[in-house]
Amino acid sequence: MSGFPWGAFAVGLGWAAAAALAVMLATFAVALRKGVHRVVDVAWGLGFAAVAVVTCAVAAARGEGDAGRQALVGALTVVWGVRLAAHIARRGRGHGEDPRYDAMLAKARGNRNLYALRMVYLLQGALVWLVSLPVQAASYGPGPLSVLAWAGAAVWAVGLAFEAVGDAQLARFKADPANRGRIMDRGLWSWTRHPNYFGDLCVWWGLFLIACDAGPAAAAVSVVAPLVMTYLLIGGSGKRLLERHMADRPGWTEYAARTSGFFPRPPRRSA
Repeated sequence: MSGFPWGAFAVGLGWAAAAALAVMLATFAVALRKGVHRVVDVAWGLGFAAVAVVTCAVAAARGEGDAGRQALVGALTVVWGVRLAAHIARRGRGHGEDPRYDAMLAKARGNRNLYALRMVYLLQGALVWLVSLPVQAASYGPGPLSVLAWAGAAVWAVGLAFEAVGDAQLARFKADPANRGRIMDRGLWSWTRHPNYFGDLCVWWGLFLIACDAGPAAAAVSVVAPLVMTYLLIGGSGKRLLERHMADRPGWTEYAARTSGFFPRPPRRSA
């Protein structure tokens, strides 16, 4: 693992943590003014975008890493993060507090806002810092881009397409009053029950491949990130919790029987 600038990378970790913290604290201030904490969901994507911009800028200023890889990993992260933030902001416009945060804050002892700061904003900021390790490591890796980086970009592109197309299809479905109470089972949603979560998985494994292109040190220091994201999407706060919420919806059992739980495949034929 020689050749990797560990000292400069350690400094960059601090700058990345500061960027994530700044986004979360600014979002907390907005939440206090609006009186709802659901705005933190918008900050999730913006936090990654901020970390990418700051990390690439700091690495370039110190003369570390490859400029092409920094531009690639930075641009891909910003595009993904800003698109996700804009989508969540549009989806939540005009709505009150998210029931998830109401339920969480109901358990708070003492000041609800300080509890939210600790258990939501600071925790999400720490996750942004951890999950963005491939972006940080890739920015400091020496050596020019190779085919592995472009393979990672291709995996990222598949993921972004699944997220963006899946979100758009679901938004159109919900906008039709005739679909009220029905299960979305069209388009990508007929191939997987969670095209957006599958897309997210591809995005972060794609960014990890770009980190692998920066060398074995960058790969070793950042592999925890896509593993954590995989757990969150499949076994943590993603698929598992959403399906628990959907289990009592009319038509869910039939939909789940014919549709892949996560990785896309053609729908099963009804018996």
